[in-house]
Amino acid sequence: MPRRFHAVIFDLDGVLADSEPWWNEIDATLLAEYSVTYRGEYHRNVLGVSYRLAVEFYKNAFSLSVPTEEMMQRRGEIAVRFFAHRIGLFPSAKPVLEELRHMNLRLAVTTSSVSASARPFLGRHELSPLFDLIITGDEVEHGKPHPEIYLRASEKLGVPPEACLVVEDSLSGVAAAKAAQMRVAAIPDRRFVDPRNYEKEANYVVSDLNEIPSLIRNIG
Repeated sequence: MPRRFHAVIFDLDGVLADSEPWWNEIDATLLAEYSVTYRGEYHRNVLGVSYRLAVEFYKNAFSLSVPTEEMMQRRGEIAVRFFAHRIGLFPSAKPVLEELRHMNLRLAVTTSSVSASARPFLGRHELSPLFDLIITGDEVEHGKPHPEIYLRASEKLGVPPEACLVVEDSLSGVAAAKAAQMRVAAIPDRRFVDPRNYEKEANYVVSDLNEIPSLIRNIG
């Protein structure tokens, strides 16, 4: 029988924050500064990866000779504006988090987004008090799909990886969690990806965040 869960670790973008539709506009704004017209054609390639990997992908795709650090900084600055004024919360996010707290589970957020956008967003939606731990992409050396952010969460929560459930929407995030020896519930955003691509990668594939509490109860 699988070990019961003691902690749930959430990605932010596309899981709690309905931000994935906006990342195309964020990146279009960024790339326009370098005279590139972008219409979201590479959304799947950068879905869920670290800022560094996303920027390096764009530099290669559009033959840009721009310092990576410069583009990463600008991407973060643009994202801060979007998270502050445009990006909303999925309706089921707060009720699900409150239910999981009542189940005495430890909760964390591990996101590729930078602290300057992620933390104010969580605070504005009154989610911060529900989490025991928040780790952002600029607080780790290696971003997803590297497992560092999940291993650090496990260590800081004091919960072994095999007792952690990760909730992710991207294949890069799923890969990071699996590399950390954690079980993963994937919530593919059908607007952008084919859920069938997740069936062999994630332990569980669900259609909505509100399925997570019952999934955990069924494990025991």
